[in-house]
Order: sequence, then structure tokens, then C-alpha cells
Amino acid sequence: MLVTRLGAQAFNPPAVHRTEPTGTRLGLFGFGVRGGADLVSSGQLAFGMTLDAGNLALARLRLRPSAEFGFTNGANTYNGSLEAVYRFQEDGAALVPYAGAGLAVRGHADCGSDPQCPTLWVNAVLGVEVRYRPAFNWLVEYHGLDLFRHGRLYLGLTTRRGG
Repeated sequence: MLVTRLGAQAFNPPAVHRTEPTGTRLGLFGFGVRGGADLVSSGQLAFGMTLDAGNLALARLRLRPSAEFGFTNGANTYNGSLEAVYRFQEDGAALVPYAGAGLAVRGHADCGSDPQCPTLWVNAVLGVEVRYRPAFNWLVEYHGLDLFRHGRLYLGLTTRRGG
């Protein structure tokens, strides 16, 4: 009896190098909620929410629509913003600092009777996300509203993009 050993063919798959996608990609990639206080004017309490709506030309340059509501200490206020935010680290990093700017429509509770309401403001954003769980981050964020004439400091929780 003739027995021949057959050798198994070794297959080593090529290494996968993940690169950040480039180009504009729009969609719903995450969301966040935050609460804080107005630092400059009346000291209102503020609540906000934001969406990660995609990349603008670079993977780290994100389109971020958001809404903020201020209440207590005066008339209730609202902002609707559209911001471009640059993230200085990849999404998988333990700390992700970011900065950006955008435009906001600002109003208040009696906006219908105020001829100067609503107004258009230029905003600045500075913040950092800290990894909490694989899909969630804590965030600390400063919003410089109306070219830093008003400011809000927020603490919140946001989702992390998946791979």
C-alpha cells in the first residue's frame, strides 16, 4: 500500500491597512446630548443635541448640525447651528480634541414681537471627547457664540463612529 502525505497549502492573507476614508461622505454617523451653562450673559442653563452628519473632504473634518436651548434667568433662547469641526485624532483614540466654526440662527421666547429676531451668529467650538465605552464618549465642549460675545460650557455624552 502506497501512502502519500499531502501537504496543506499555506495561505497567509495580506495585511489589511486601514486608512481613513477621504472625500465627502454624508449620513447619520452619530449623535450626542449635552448640558451646561451660559458663561457670559444671564447664566442660563442650557441643553443641546448634535448630529455627526458626515465628512467634508477629509475624514476628520465633520459636518455637525446642532440645536441648543437655554432656559432660566430670562427669556428662553434657542440656537440652530451648522458647524464644521476638525478632529485632531482618529475616532479610536482615547482622547479626541476638536475645534471648529459655523453659523447659527439665534432666537428667544418672544421672537415674533422682536423685529431683530431671529439673528444670525458666527460660532466657534472647542472640545474634547474622552473614551467611555467602545460606542460612547464623554465630552467637554465650549461654544463661543456670536464671535465670543456669549459662551456656553457643556458636559455630555456622544456616540463614537463604528469601524
